Amino acid sequence: MTILPTDLLLRACLAFCTSWLVSWPAVSVGQSLPGVPTMGAPISPAPVQGARPAPSPAAASPGTTSPRTIGWDALVPADWDPMKDLKGLNLSILNDADPRATAALAKLREAWDNAPINPTIVGQLVRLPGYLVPLEETKDGLKEFLLVPYFGACIHSPPPPANQIVHVLPRSPAKGLRSMDTVWVTGVLTGTRTDSYMGMSGYRIEATQVVPYTERPPR
Repeated sequence: MTILPTDLLLRACLAFCTSWLVSWPAVSVGQSLPGVPTMGAPISPAPVQGARPAPSPAAASPGTTSPRTIGWDALVPADWDPMKDLKGLNLSILNDADPRATAALAKLREAWDNAPINPTIVGQLVRLPGYLVPLEETKDGLKEFLLVPYFGACIHSPPPPANQIVHVLPRSPAKGLRSMDTVWVTGVLTGTRTDSYMGMSGYRIEATQVVPYTERPPR
């Protein structure tokens, strides 16, 4: 994992919280899948010209067997502000030796690792696209990975908040996939927290399907 100076880490966190990049294909850190926005503060950014809107989370119907396609914004409580602990802090005057920068980063990391989940989406059968961060791989394929909303998350930049990381356990090992590949993951979403060496996840999906990403969701 790339280690950045403290002030750059803070700025990376700030950029993550304020950017809504929707270009495709994603080729640099921070870019996101079309129709799958990264977080903003608040979670209702101004429309980006030419961007496809993110899918809106829908309540699961009793007895439904078809997964609901959701976007990453559905995983975040509408009233949660990921940057509230940094308000009033002027990042432009901080450097790596400034104890205020170290303290701010530690405070932000603690808040993000304990980021609240959205209870209204827990227990639903969902279909979610994202980028793959391997955790355990065998000769048969990936047995465990993280799903994240933008390219480079957990690898070249600070981990996103826990409510923007999904721990995925495929029913069968996922074959032919590499780090930062884009995939669709289908399964029941649970509010299970997992502390891995790549980041703290607030959700888990025991996936019934993991397939390469296409703009049209798989059936």
